[in-house]
Amino acid sequence: MGRLQGKTVLLVEDEPIVAMLVEDMLAGLGAQVVGPAAQLTEAIELATSAQFDVAVLDVKLGGDSSAKVAEMLRERAIPYVLATGFDNPALGSGAPVLQKPYLQEDLERVLEQALENSEANGRAAHG
Repeated sequence: MGRLQGKTVLLVEDEPIVAMLVEDMLAGLGAQVVGPAAQLTEAIELATSAQFDVAVLDVKLGGDSSAKVAEMLRERAIPYVLATGFDNPALGSGAPVLQKPYLQEDLERVLEQALENSEANGRAAHG
């Protein structure tokens, strides 16, 4: 099994069909899903209170941006990936970007990358 087996993933996605597809992809990778959060207020609530290992953030949530959620996750040292249909997500976080539409293999690759980056940063901070 892959590195996502047994991991918990916060899903922030405002398109119901996309959210269902991503939930299925994550389940297929052995991950548990927190959410999905379709609105910024719901995403902020989950980002501050829920326990999860990594997050998938849709950059645009209706008329809002998920930048505030990304900032909260950085403060909690929780890795995340940005999912977007735009060329430049413009959040400037250095997080891996998942270009929509994407396949399960793409999702797995960027989530593993985010987890590896987080682990490497943790080792560097403690080593």
